[in-house]
Amino acid sequence: MFGLVLRRISGPPGFLPACSARPFASSPPPQMSAALVRSTFLDFFQNKHRHRLVPSSPVRPRGDPSLLFVNAGMNQFKPVFLGTADPRSEMASYQRVANSQKCVRAGGKHNDLEDVGRDVYHHTFFEMLGNWSFGDYFKKEACCMAWTLLTEHYRIPADRLYVSYFAGDAVSGVPADEETRHIWLEIGVPADRLLPFGPKENFWEMGSSGPCGPCTEIHYDHVGGRNAAPLVNADSPEVVEIWNLVFMQYNREVDRNLRQLPQFSVDTGMGLERLVSVLQGKRSNYDTDLFAPLLHAIHQRSKVGPYGGRLGAADRGKVDTAYRVVADHVRTLSVCIADGVHPGMSGAELVVRRVLRRAVRFCAEVLQAPQGALASLVPTVSHILGDVYPELHKEENRVMDVINENEAHFLSSLQHGSRLIQRTLDRKDYKQGVFPASVAWSLHRDLGFPLDLVDIMLEEKEVQVDREELDRLMEESRKVRPHTNMVSVCQVSGVSLSFFQVTSGLQPSVPSQETLDILSLAELHRLGVPHTEDSLKYQYRLEKDKYVFPACSARVLALYAGHTLVSEVSEGQRCGVILDQTCFYSEQGGQAHDRGYFTRDGLQDVVYPVEAVVLAGGYVVHQMTAADYLKTGDQVQLHLDQVHRLSCMVSHTATHLLNFALRKVLGASVQQRGAKVSADRLRFDFSVKSLDKSQLQQVERCVNDIIRANHIVDSQELPLGEANRIEGLRTVDEVYPDPVRVVSVEVEVSELLMGVTGRDTSVELCCGTHVLQAGAIEDLLIVSERQTVKGISRIVAVTRREAKRAREEGQTLSQEVGSLSARLTDSAPSSIDAAQQFAKEVGLLSDAVDNTTIPQWQRSDLQGHLKALQRTSNTIVRKLEAREAALIALRLQEKNGRKALQVDSVETDSLSILMKTVNQLSAAAPHTYVMLLAAQRHSGKILCACQVPKDSPMLSASDWAGAVCRHLGGVAGGSMLVAKGTGSSGDILAALRWAEEFARQETQL
Repeated sequence: MFGLVLRRISGPPGFLPACSARPFASSPPPQMSAALVRSTFLDFFQNKHRHRLVPSSPVRPRGDPSLLFVNAGMNQFKPVFLGTADPRSEMASYQRVANSQKCVRAGGKHNDLEDVGRDVYHHTFFEMLGNWSFGDYFKKEACCMAWTLLTEHYRIPADRLYVSYFAGDAVSGVPADEETRHIWLEIGVPADRLLPFGPKENFWEMGSSGPCGPCTEIHYDHVGGRNAAPLVNADSPEVVEIWNLVFMQYNREVDRNLRQLPQFSVDTGMGLERLVSVLQGKRSNYDTDLFAPLLHAIHQRSKVGPYGGRLGAADRGKVDTAYRVVADHVRTLSVCIADGVHPGMSGAELVVRRVLRRAVRFCAEVLQAPQGALASLVPTVSHILGDVYPELHKEENRVMDVINENEAHFLSSLQHGSRLIQRTLDRKDYKQGVFPASVAWSLHRDLGFPLDLVDIMLEEKEVQVDREELDRLMEESRKVRPHTNMVSVCQVSGVSLSFFQVTSGLQPSVPSQETLDILSLAELHRLGVPHTEDSLKYQYRLEKDKYVFPACSARVLALYAGHTLVSEVSEGQRCGVILDQTCFYSEQGGQAHDRGYFTRDGLQDVVYPVEAVVLAGGYVVHQMTAADYLKTGDQVQLHLDQVHRLSCMVSHTATHLLNFALRKVLGASVQQRGAKVSADRLRFDFSVKSLDKSQLQQVERCVNDIIRANHIVDSQELPLGEANRIEGLRTVDEVYPDPVRVVSVEVEVSELLMGVTGRDTSVELCCGTHVLQAGAIEDLLIVSERQTVKGISRIVAVTRREAKRAREEGQTLSQEVGSLSARLTDSAPSSIDAAQQFAKEVGLLSDAVDNTTIPQWQRSDLQGHLKALQRTSNTIVRKLEAREAALIALRLQEKNGRKALQVDSVETDSLSILMKTVNQLSAAAPHTYVMLLAAQRHSGKILCACQVPKDSPMLSASDWAGAVCRHLGGVAGGSMLVAKGTGSSGDILAALRWAEEFARQETQL
């Protein structure tokens, strides 16, 4: 049985300072604007209870791959809860904080997308009001503050409120949270309004392991004047949860056991939209001033009546559902795109794409709004939320551009998809009520249709997809693409997510990591183990144009293995090693970790290779598989892979120069959206539509001019506040330590601090390692530039020898393309075989240009030349095939005359020639049914092509070809008029007889 020690309530019995219950009164609370509700919350915690106000983080999680989006206020504080915050950062000093956090719940475990529009309270974007205590106050103070704010400042009648608490869990052995129950009773909550619930409702966990604890929830009764206790947690729209107070006092171990945390914390969350509906006396969030202006703006742009708030069957034509969907989704789109999450094909970007397409369809088809209406709502969103989240005003035009561009593309796909669905339903072989899974999957895979959108479109036609077959196709797709980084719609909308990362030079594969957990970090602090001294990673110098890195001798302070601290490890054991000092760089700031090995004093011939280096709560953890016995107290020598480190330094400085050059060429609006620095290349993501050839070359020239000038690269550690005052400083959305390193090119940091340089230069906050002079980079070459999502481009670049090699490869490929072009100019192929061989050579060379590391601007040029060559060679092939088909058709006409039904065989290995022959025969005799078969010599297959008259009601070409090819053990496809296919084998003469007999039976000829 898990033991729980109740914390004693300080002060005399019944004493709760600054906390009193208002008299019970059944009337609803007074109305307050949403802006006043938000500011009242923040002012209450800042001014009355000394909380630090922390700005909302962007909705893209900072360095947390377990989340698609920030979906709760606590997400940005996970490093504090887990004990991994940089001890030099402002975050590490947090004790009491409060904020209003932008949240998105449209993918992953918390996914409200499908419910939006069907009711009046689910949203994909919402604001979470929250207050937190990290080792400061706990249950008593948290409950008291919450009750005081609700009943005295928001003036919610106490008799409208109900409170739930954790009733305990016999399975896990966790007792009831009697401490919280007693606190609420002392505050004045009647016993019959204080309700126990199990772990599903009142025990909160961060994940499968980590900090967790009981929670207590405050519920509001919209009706009042009654005992609504039975409606709490009963999914009743009349009694709703408004505030959740989580008391983190346990840690869930990997083995599922619970251990008490060394430091207790409080994490509370209250949805602004729901709170505003309570304080404005509305049952629907959409009737509040957070949504009313949006609904009015939607009505102005639509061709339907005003919003009426109807639900279910009462909502005829789903008009009010559409109002709610569009109002909700345009808020989500505005916030996500402003924070750099654009519609795309994987992860969070795929979810945003689904949200946008769902909104577009409701806007266009239900609300009958013109194209562009959705984007025109963005300024209304900015007006409502922009004062709190200023990035909405700043990025307004870009958000509108992204929405408009994606909407135009989707509307085109929607029309195509609608036609394909209708054609499928009109087919003769369509089984009533069951839509072919292969077509649904094609719509999703090829046209980008969310599968739920396919379901909706079919539901309107009273049709369902063959779900079992669709699941099989999806599973097959996952098996044949095991290394994809795509997250399917079903994965996004499911309870659990599986991310498949592309293995590349930027993401080296390493064994599973031994990462310190919160209890081990607390134990290190208790034992007095000092944080790792890692300043040696910066203490390198240039001597005679060579970099000299410092030697490093260190003592083993702690070992971590099997999720716990140990005093020793044996050979072959996976472990994390913490030293008193290190010269190794731990992976952070986008730069890959250092490589190298240890040797142990007294055992110098045994090498301990370092597999990864990570930073956790001020401790540098060297992860390895022990090559021999190792214990705490051992003295070790660190051997740095200097070639790898220098290559990373080169790539990192080159990344800074690339960032600077992009702003110089494209303008100051360019924003960094991500970067990855490794020894062999660098990757840089930034906000821009795309770069043309000229801009790519300008960016390269700008960088290489700085390299040739061999400008100095100066780094200096400064207080964060002082660094932020430097003019032209570039930062990204990260939590920076204080003090922080400033990296400047050409101008020394000391000059920048004086503010008198007058020079435009690269200057960034950066914890990475850099070359000391730009000339060490030697050369930078952009080898790839593409749009990862609309509005976000990704550049991959190489330096030094890799850049030289890429230029040489580009020159070689350029010569090969020139040679191929000259051959076509000098002598065009005169036979089909020669033309097809030439086309094959063009295809192979195109593959080489696409996949070889060469300058991106040159790749674009060569691709253009090769596409022109491909078009020319395809034209030659088509002309030669048409000539061959004409000769065959002429022979068949002489043989068969103008029969109403022509079924014959010809000699050709080309299905294209066979189809062209059928076309020519049908053109000469439009009322004739024509089918030709041909035995393909090299494969043994039988080729089939057919065409029927335009006014043939009895036999379609697709049915005819399909029947014949199935008879031959193959498949066919096509339209009502023309079709083609192949049979695996068979007697061609017998097949001709069977095909003719089938046609005669169907057509009565």
